[in-house]
Amino acid sequence: MPIAAISQMAGVRYCFPIAMSMGSMGAMKTTIDIHDELLERAKRRARETGRTLRGVVEDGLRAVLASPTLENTYQLPDLRVGDPNAEDPLERYSWPELRELIYNDRDGE
Repeated sequence: MPIAAISQMAGVRYCFPIAMSMGSMGAMKTTIDIHDELLERAKRRARETGRTLRGVVEDGLRAVLASPTLENTYQLPDLRVGDPNAEDPLERYSWPELRELIYNDRDGE
């Protein structure tokens, strides 16, 4: 039974083997999980361009790996309250004491 059929019966996304070019080392085979819609788009691109699925996947990987790494530009907003120079009220407690303070109402559960 083909891998795709087994994956569909098990409710899993498609798993398909791909071969990745390793330059003079030849090709290395591996299996990846890929979302159904993405796989269908890749297959469609391969059909439209007369190329193999392997070629489309390899070109996509090359394009991603050749592009500069995007820096994570999102920063959490500063929602601190109170005086930043004030003493931290939690510093006087040890971890076991803090745990007791946090979970003391849950002992009966």
